[in-house]
Amino acid sequence: MIVAQISDLHVTRKGRLLGHMVNTAKYLRRCVARLNSLKPRPDVVVATGDLVDAGKPKEYKRLRKILEELRVPLYVVPGNHDRSDAFREAFADHRYLPADGPAAQYVIDSYDLRLIGLDTTRPGEVGGGLDERRLSWLDEELGRAPSRPTLIFMHHPPFKTGIRQLDAAGFRGGEQFGAIVERHGQIERIVCGHIHRAMQVRWRGRFVCTAPSTAYQFALELRERRPLGFVLEPPGFLLHVWEDGAMITHECTVGTYDGPRPLP
Repeated sequence: MIVAQISDLHVTRKGRLLGHMVNTAKYLRRCVARLNSLKPRPDVVVATGDLVDAGKPKEYKRLRKILEELRVPLYVVPGNHDRSDAFREAFADHRYLPADGPAAQYVIDSYDLRLIGLDTTRPGEVGGGLDERRLSWLDEELGRAPSRPTLIFMHHPPFKTGIRQLDAAGFRGGEQFGAIVERHGQIERIVCGHIHRAMQVRWRGRFVCTAPSTAYQFALELRERRPLGFVLEPPGFLLHVWEDGAMITHECTVGTYDGPRPLP
């Protein structure tokens, strides 16, 4: 099974460039085209939050038009740039999303790999976390299928990244989340967004990673105190490949791409 992960799409309304420089919609179209061209094609795509930039209905309308070109099933979770009401309305036809309630999280049981989408957003805050209700739900759902290999996807990473400006927002409920992760050995990966960079860490006995943005990357300024900046490094996505009881994660960039060529 192949799970493609896209993150931090930050689609804006038509005519607006992010930071007066970045055409996020154009980059997302390129990413969708690349995903569709892969052989073999991914079984599913998970989008780990910050789907649009300001949480506005017009942005979601533009986003949906681009994502409709995907030729594989799509599962989404919100990020801190998404707005709950607009997010739910934009994806009202995605029946796996709960129709109401405080959190947009769910389980997909129809594949070889069990998929759990977590909602780590905190209204009005940049930082993420999991409250008692969401944690209890996760613990119960993991307990239902202790022998099913599981991939958890969410927006905010639960670990410190070393990028001071991002770590300052914190992750509430991290200790409780970590305790749940340690109790459930079937978790094969926890995959996140938010950082606009590919990172990997062993956390609470599990492999946890973040995906690059499909639009732009944050500057890698470890432990710097100055304001967070961005760099026009190549957009990208991750491929999580589950085969023969093991998972391998590949980082892929999106640019000018005309398919594989033979070695000289």
